[in-house]
Amino acid sequence: MRIGVPKETKVHEYRVGLSPDAVAELTALGAEVVVEAGAGAGIGFSDGDYQDAKAEIGTAEDAFAAALVVKVKEPLLNECARLRPGQILFTYLHLAANAPLTRALMNAGVTAIAYETVQNDRGALPLLRPMSEVAGRMSVQVGAYALQKASGGRGLLLGGVPGVAPAKVVVLGGGVAGTQAAIMATGLQADVTVLDKSVNRLCALSEQFANRARVLMASPQTVRQEVLAADLVIGAVLVPGAAAPKLVTRGLVREMKNGAAMVDIAIDQGGCFETSRPTTHDAPTFIEEGLVHYCVTNMPGAVARTATLALNNVTLPYVKALAEQGWRRAFKNDAGFAAGLNVQDGAVRHPKVAESLGLRLQHMGCAA
Repeated sequence: MRIGVPKETKVHEYRVGLSPDAVAELTALGAEVVVEAGAGAGIGFSDGDYQDAKAEIGTAEDAFAAALVVKVKEPLLNECARLRPGQILFTYLHLAANAPLTRALMNAGVTAIAYETVQNDRGALPLLRPMSEVAGRMSVQVGAYALQKASGGRGLLLGGVPGVAPAKVVVLGGGVAGTQAAIMATGLQADVTVLDKSVNRLCALSEQFANRARVLMASPQTVRQEVLAADLVIGAVLVPGAAAPKLVTRGLVREMKNGAAMVDIAIDQGGCFETSRPTTHDAPTFIEEGLVHYCVTNMPGAVARTATLALNNVTLPYVKALAEQGWRRAFKNDAGFAAGLNVQDGAVRHPKVAESLGLRLQHMGCAA
């Protein structure tokens, strides 16, 4: 199979779908790999590194003409025009919050497999996990910066100093991203509270953090109480494949402390704050209702080399399966991998995407 690796075109997105080491493993199996010139240059991977791995260096058109296109972020609409029926696209898609992209992929007739909905045998999301870890850790860094007075924030140091209370950090969601955010925030000696709806997660978090963070059931009343007391709120909720629930309404934001900060890790899935709107690394924050919002849709792109290597660690086995078996056989052999199918042959194949966008769901071979 011929595999294409185009250069990412999203603002300040330097990650690359395959590292030279990953390419070397694929070419050793007999796959042909074409990498767009300069695709990895932003994180220190030269065209020569890819050539040493037996890749061909080509144009964007060459990469998008391959049977299997491996990316990091969703294609822009002009890139979708380069896709064709029968081609496989393997990347993060986040379609539940992006109707225009979903329509473009349907019109292209491409087989679009989303990293974020692939499951393992326990129902977890192995290809989302490393980026959730990165985003969770980053959320505290960017939140601390947003709290500085020059950023429009309250002028607080997360950990305080002797004689001055630390900032109160509230993490909504105790999954991978939320747990990593709590680890970072407690490490900086902030006053941390994590809210989640799963009793099992609450028990695990309580054991993990002991007396270093409070762990609370996420009822509407508790969310309201904790958010109103917060200096920094980190939104880390996830419904696999679906739009994120709006846990913090505009009305609640209006009641929050002036100059508090909000970091919406769920912005790729539409965001979990009603006041959120997508931002870029060029202009990462905005002030709404007196609060500093950070809503960058590709947070891990800021630490692109770390993120690329972490992502390739988990995606490479699936790329190998696609290259060696094709998607139909690979899905037959791995039902969790099959959960990654979002769009195929002009139809939406993932139930949460269809539900979120109000589109017709079609299973393979039949309609529903």
